[in-house]
Amino acid sequence: MAMTQLNKHRLQSFLKWVSLDFTGNNLRSSRTTLCATGFHIVQSLRFYRSKKVVQKEAQAALLEYLHSTRSLQFMDAEHISQNSPIFLEKLVKMVKNDTEIGRPITRFLRYQPINEYEPFFESMGLKPSEYSTLLPRDLFFLNDDVMLLQNYHVLCNLGINRTNIGRIYKEATEAFKSDCGVLKSKLQAFEEMGMDQSTIIKFVTSSPYLLIGDNSRELCKVLDKLKKTGIEYGWIEGHLSEGTYNFTHLYELLCLLTDMGCSEEQLGKLICQNPQLLFEASGNATLSLIGFLLKFGSTKSEICSMFLRFPQIQVRKFVCNLRRSYQFLVEIEMEVLEIGRIVRSVPMLLGSCHLKKLQSLLACLNTGKKRLRDIVRENPQTLKDWVIGSKVTPLPNTGEELQSKMMKTKFLLDLGFVENSNEMRKALKVFRGKGGELQERFDCFVNAGLKRKDVSQMVKVAPQVLNQSKDVIETKIDFLVNGLGYPLSTLIVFPAFLGYTIQRVKIRFAMYDWLKDQNRVQPKLSLSSILACSDQVFIKRYIQRNLQMRIEEQGRQLKMRFDSNGTQFEMGESKYHIQLVWFDDIADSSEPAH
Repeated sequence: MAMTQLNKHRLQSFLKWVSLDFTGNNLRSSRTTLCATGFHIVQSLRFYRSKKVVQKEAQAALLEYLHSTRSLQFMDAEHISQNSPIFLEKLVKMVKNDTEIGRPITRFLRYQPINEYEPFFESMGLKPSEYSTLLPRDLFFLNDDVMLLQNYHVLCNLGINRTNIGRIYKEATEAFKSDCGVLKSKLQAFEEMGMDQSTIIKFVTSSPYLLIGDNSRELCKVLDKLKKTGIEYGWIEGHLSEGTYNFTHLYELLCLLTDMGCSEEQLGKLICQNPQLLFEASGNATLSLIGFLLKFGSTKSEICSMFLRFPQIQVRKFVCNLRRSYQFLVEIEMEVLEIGRIVRSVPMLLGSCHLKKLQSLLACLNTGKKRLRDIVRENPQTLKDWVIGSKVTPLPNTGEELQSKMMKTKFLLDLGFVENSNEMRKALKVFRGKGGELQERFDCFVNAGLKRKDVSQMVKVAPQVLNQSKDVIETKIDFLVNGLGYPLSTLIVFPAFLGYTIQRVKIRFAMYDWLKDQNRVQPKLSLSSILACSDQVFIKRYIQRNLQMRIEEQGRQLKMRFDSNGTQFEMGESKYHIQLVWFDDIADSSEPAH
């Protein structure tokens, strides 16, 4: 009676859950829908149960084969059968039987030998993509490789999890190919050094290469060095991660810290306070940090003192922040000696701050590089207020900035701009430099021979032409007139010419002159037609078309057809590939372009 009531209660709970689920999804809880849902739930449960049954039967068949037929130890066979799901799935697919799995697999294994190394390696934690290159070419059966199984059992008896032995085998395969006595002797040497079993397991699993040759010598040096500082093996074990360690680098770092003036007591304190200084990336991150600071003139004692006060932060993150801060100082155009002074004086600050990008910061502070540079030079601690995620308020206007803005506004009004118009706001936003410099740059164009009204129109169309210094403007005007042979009035139509570097213009015109010599382009194209288009458009518009015309001229019997990208063409039954070199690549190349 009680069981009937319990089943009735469970059914009511199930119906209530289905009703709530349908209501939450705006579905009608009709009788038909409920029946269909119940059917699907039952089918899913049957499928899940069926899959589990198939897996169990396949595991039992493989266990019987490995233990009874192939005479593997029961614990080995059981572990392999229960920890090789990918191999079992492949085995089940080979036996197509919808009613039963166990007997067909047993029959299959009786007459069809399998590569026993595949489930063996998978049970050790390796994926098929990892062990595919480790499979022996001339062996199928595990019992044929006595040394492999013996060394495998040595590690199992040590207490290493069987699923972790795969990584050891992958990184130290040689250790499994020698007599098991060799491996035992290496493990015995670790015990004689004073390590307990758990410490040995941690070292072997994190750095399997220690089992090969004389690689354990560097580990001995590191441990002896740490023992002199008062650090015990148990502490070391607790701070080892799953990654592989290079104990040669660790020993070099410990020796370097000692040479820098750290006493054994200080070294022990330093490592205990910040284990990441020693263990992160096998000490390479700390070595990189030391090298960075030495380049800027920091003394060994200053670096040692900094490490004793090192914050709880990853060393790589600290180095990344330090380099980002250095790049920030370079971008605000601070002098090299001043940068060195700041790096030496506040390295902890620079390494702890993840600064905003310069352009974003300039916009938030509503200031320029010069004022920012003065602020940092006067008080580097201000940098901690400009880290990512912090709220930055605009700096108050100084008299100098206000005067410069008034001079820019007056300059634009004199040119005919309407006060507070969109044109004026756009120009003020684009202009860089002091207000007094704009008139000097404007006069460069007038002195070169342009009319004042034409220059004013140029500024309205492209205000950025006044962002370049007087010397640069004069050089580009001279190159346009005397180097390229275009009249000065070209700037009125195409003021954007001043935005291109002379080197880029030379490269583009070198190709244009070559095409002109081949009579493939008009002899006097406008400046905008040659420069305004991108490299891709220029190549497609002029160079590809010229290549096609030249090849057709060399033989009409050659049938050529470019593909959609213009990089392949066909001639008769042969296909050819054209490599197009970008103009920027030609400019960067040390070899002459052909």
